[in-house]
Amino acid sequence: QVQLVESGGGLVQAGGSLRLSCAASGRFFSNHVMGWFRQAPGKEREFVAAINWSGSIRYYEDSVKGRFTISRDNAENKVYLQMNSLKPEDTAVYYCAADWARSITTQPLEYDSWGQGTQVTVSD
Repeated sequence: QVQLVESGGGLVQAGGSLRLSCAASGRFFSNHVMGWFRQAPGKEREFVAAINWSGSIRYYEDSVKGRFTISRDNAENKVYLQMNSLKPEDTAVYYCAADWARSITTQPLEYDSWGQGTQVTVSD
């Protein structure tokens, strides 16, 4: 397993940008699919984006396509989520997750390791 720590959340006005980072420790980071999920108050945790081990395949939830970009740096054991054109409905706790797999999945139960989350709040 890898241990994950997110950073970069905060308060931003609608239309603004934030860049979330996730630092991984442990072995074989590059063997993991990495994903970002989010959970708003009173709602279930939902998939946001994922990237395969090499970075060659990326998958996004429909509402963030064209606004969010996931990337990874295997040399630094980090994964990022660049969030542009933020909307109030993007407000949530954002979680980084790792899945020991080659194929991307959007299902939270398939992910083996989770970070503690970072709060993103988008004001009107």
